[in-house]
Amino acid sequence: GLGNPGVSYLKTRHNAGFLVAERLRKLKLPSDVVVKKTDTFMNDSGTFVVRKINDYNLKLEDLYIIHDDLDIPLGEFKIQFDKGPKDHNGLKSINDRLGSSAYWHVRVGVDNRNPDDRTPGEDYVLQNFKDDERQILDKVIAKLCKKLAILLKSTS
Repeated sequence: GLGNPGVSYLKTRHNAGFLVAERLRKLKLPSDVVVKKTDTFMNDSGTFVVRKINDYNLKLEDLYIIHDDLDIPLGEFKIQFDKGPKDHNGLKSINDRLGSSAYWHVRVGVDNRNPDDRTPGEDYVLQNFKDDERQILDKVIAKLCKKLAILLKSTS
């Protein structure tokens, strides 16, 4: 799960990947599935991912990166292979370090901006979820984790 370390980032939209990873850790998953949260800042996510690929001898097709996505509305998600958002610094870092984007992208929608007053994405993702948004997010995380658990069990 992608996010930023530190208390000041805990409730931000950019930490949606962390929130999913925390929920996944509570589920009964196959013993060969490891759920990790990055220990680097978002813009250096590639360093963490390369380290974990080496630690666990992973193939890219077995890698699932869970991340926030401004191309998807809040309350929705997509699980796609080799397809991420157009502009995400965490994914750029990973792709640069791996030389590829051919891994699973678990895209958690976080966009709930007013169409008439669109806060720039780089500012918006560092804002905390509002209480009503968090309720929507919690529901989508539960649904997403059930889907991921099924997928991970079928590929283990």
